[in-house]
Amino acid sequence: MSTSFKAVVEHAALVKALARVTRVVEKRNTIPILGNVLIEVQQDKILLKATDLDLEVIDMVSAQVAAKGTTTVPGGLLHDIVRKMPSGSQVTLEQDEAKNVMIAKAGRSRFTLQTLPPADFPNLSAGDMTHAFMLKSTDLHRLIARIEFAISTEETRYYLNGIYFHTRQEGNRNKLRGVATDGHRLARIDLDLPEGATGMPGVIIPRKTVSEADKLFGTGDQEVQIELSQGKIRFIAGDLTLTSKLIDGTFPDYERVIPQGNDKVLKIPRADLSSAADRVATISSERGRAVKMSLADGKLTLTVSNPDAGNAVEEMDAEYTAGSIDIGFNSRYLHDIVAQVQGDTLELNLADPGSPTIFKGSDGDALYVLMPMRV
Repeated sequence: MSTSFKAVVEHAALVKALARVTRVVEKRNTIPILGNVLIEVQQDKILLKATDLDLEVIDMVSAQVAAKGTTTVPGGLLHDIVRKMPSGSQVTLEQDEAKNVMIAKAGRSRFTLQTLPPADFPNLSAGDMTHAFMLKSTDLHRLIARIEFAISTEETRYYLNGIYFHTRQEGNRNKLRGVATDGHRLARIDLDLPEGATGMPGVIIPRKTVSEADKLFGTGDQEVQIELSQGKIRFIAGDLTLTSKLIDGTFPDYERVIPQGNDKVLKIPRADLSSAADRVATISSERGRAVKMSLADGKLTLTVSNPDAGNAVEEMDAEYTAGSIDIGFNSRYLHDIVAQVQGDTLELNLADPGSPTIFKGSDGDALYVLMPMRV
């Protein structure tokens, strides 16, 4: 049985650590222990851990320790309490094991929280990882932020509910590639393959994990260690660790969706198209989000029709010399892709009104595919 602990920690450090770990605590759950955060007071630091059984976050904070021990308390409640304590104060955490409570004190404030046994707290960290490599936080952010919008939210196609993270060799270049698709659009981005990633299994990282990894590790200028196996992935930077289960499924052969013979090329200022598409989409209905793009020599016309409200038309000059074509897209999907394309000029590679269109920018490592709509 763990002993009663006592430790003193800086307010700001404790607030920051609790904010990080309690992100994964489910607000409503039927298993009480999952609403708790594990507090393990060690030699000169406190380990804080939270989990939802699929995702686990651990953070460490330096402390003056009088006695070591472990317990669990309601995570969201502890975070709210500590957050409201006086700025710059020293927070004392003290466990009274006989009464199954933990006391949090700062200044004249004193809170007593009910505890649950740490032996009941799940451990997601167990198990060996087969591959490990380092990635800059800026690269991790790029890998996630540029494609996560295309992750499917359709639970029946669970294998699309994440980013497919795998290696590719094209020519003499080895790549670490991320792909996301919801069946209507596809987003793909490549990075140079980091040392240690060679031979790693292709894995599907769940949507929630992708979002948390970007928020926790995708900022600043730090090196992030990534460890993975067939069933789990772990991100580590400094005292912060995120471990997650992976989606147990097979990602479809996305290469078949990327058209090879799209020979009609449109080049247009990215910001101009984004603004114009947003303007004409104002009149679209929730059900019918289609925007029609009519291409003729040197001109692009955007049209949206709503039987209940009216229609909108906007013409733009464009670099286009192929045969005329009318093609429709979901305006929200179009906006999402245009927002992620890098550079001033957007390039569209088209084939015909019924075939997928490729979107590219100045960043040769990113590619987007959008399925057309009937208009």
